[in-house]
Amino acid sequence: MTFADLIVTNARVLTMDSENPAAEAIAVKDGLILSVGDRRSVLEARGPATKVIDAGGGSAIPGFIEAHMHLFSGAAELAHLQLAGIAGFDALQSAIRGYAASNPDRKMLVGQGVDYTVLGSERVTRNHLDRILPDRPFVMGAPDHHTMWANTKALEMAGILHGKALGPGNEIVMGEDGLAEGELREGEAFGPVVALAGEERARLGLSTGGEPDPAPTPEERAADRDILRRGLAWCARHGITSIQNMDGNLYQLELLSEIEAEGGLVCRVKIPFHYKNFMTLDMLEKASAMAERYDSEWLSSGMVKVFYDGVLDSWTAVMVEPYADRPDWRGEPLFSPEEFAEIAIEADRRGLQIAVHAIGDGAVRAVLDGYEAAQKKNGRRDSRHRIEHIEVTTEADVPRFAELGVIASMQPPHPPGAMGLPLEPTISRIGRKRWPLSYAWRTLKDAGAHVVFASDWPVSPIDPIAGIQAAVLRKPWAEGMPDQHFSLHEALASYTVEGAYAGFMEHRKGMLKPGYLADIAVLSGDIEKTAPEALHAIRVATTICGGRITWQH
Repeated sequence: MTFADLIVTNARVLTMDSENPAAEAIAVKDGLILSVGDRRSVLEARGPATKVIDAGGGSAIPGFIEAHMHLFSGAAELAHLQLAGIAGFDALQSAIRGYAASNPDRKMLVGQGVDYTVLGSERVTRNHLDRILPDRPFVMGAPDHHTMWANTKALEMAGILHGKALGPGNEIVMGEDGLAEGELREGEAFGPVVALAGEERARLGLSTGGEPDPAPTPEERAADRDILRRGLAWCARHGITSIQNMDGNLYQLELLSEIEAEGGLVCRVKIPFHYKNFMTLDMLEKASAMAERYDSEWLSSGMVKVFYDGVLDSWTAVMVEPYADRPDWRGEPLFSPEEFAEIAIEADRRGLQIAVHAIGDGAVRAVLDGYEAAQKKNGRRDSRHRIEHIEVTTEADVPRFAELGVIASMQPPHPPGAMGLPLEPTISRIGRKRWPLSYAWRTLKDAGAHVVFASDWPVSPIDPIAGIQAAVLRKPWAEGMPDQHFSLHEALASYTVEGAYAGFMEHRKGMLKPGYLADIAVLSGDIEKTAPEALHAIRVATTICGGRITWQH
């Protein structure tokens, strides 16, 4: 008789396996699922050393697959001032001054998640921040992480008070007095300020895609491992068992490999090579080397991440037609369509998966064109190239996702009105004519695309259950718009089954069935019997990854 290492019983098991959709218990052996079925038959595998988890009638589901997040920078930001939900100058002043008082030794104060409309219709400038904190450097970032606002002290220390030459799509907003106003759009603009915080290694995978220079000391390397451990623990706490990271470099892979060697890797992690617009095609040789070196079920690479444009709220997303509230501007791409096509062809030729941040409909079209060019040049294969975000698209481009086999990677917390986000300024940027094809998950799914969900943490809260609730409760923000909401099971599938598919692992995870990886989230209640409005009250009680308990409430 084979005895299980662990059994989950008294559960409402949602297997996400259409051949065996529901069960009462799960048995686990050697990191794999041994059996899924009724309580009596599964408990037959109980031995003297078997650990038994009583789910108390709560749901047991496949571990969440976080298909788009930023692990290293998100982990670093857990220690920053959190400004989500703050509204008005007085509340902003109270939060910043309180944080400054409780962190007297921080050389750089950083806030995160502040709404673009924190001061209503008034634009934030360094003068506002100087009134709050004149004598210490301070910078705060928007939820989308594409705009930051700095006080004069921070701008002076970073050497950008008088501006700086930047690449396409990046801007230090300048005032009539010839000095920076404080608003910094995109990474090149705010990078010098963020560097003052001493966390630049945590952002390298985003900012340059390169390696730390000079090489970190053993003490710095240990500190970076601690940051990553904190991020991994935060993921496990939310039922996440697999991470598809959306920035990367070799350094992140090395740190995670060191954590794995110590037995501390509590999530499976895929780290891409981040291709930036200052790189040349021969740099993709490094992406191939990373893919070859890291190719296990715990730690892998094999993906190339690219940013094609910025975001809507700072007019840096690339549109087919001009912005509704800026009729002379379509946004500036980080690559020309021809340049991106060359990258897509070469990465595809190497057998690498490609994931591209494309928010505006112009960016989405250019990326689809690049993927089509790669297919024509290299031949069709099961490439599963991806487009990340797709906040606006066009009717002509919707069917191309299924035709080209492109995955639509989307984020339920992102649409205006979702999870407390304001409608403005985003919907006015987009314009009514484009609203029906904005954040169009249902439209893309109905057209045959694979739609995978994620949080984009730390841009949005990491909690997949909050994301599921946002997907289920999604409402049109005007009459006549199509209904884009997902059912509970569709949303769950987009965090499990579709995530596994996006990672070429649908034969190993994303479902609870014998022989699959024992990656399981046990919830505090029955998610199917919970009203959509109350889903946020469901918590993760236990997370199991590879048959090991990685979080327990």
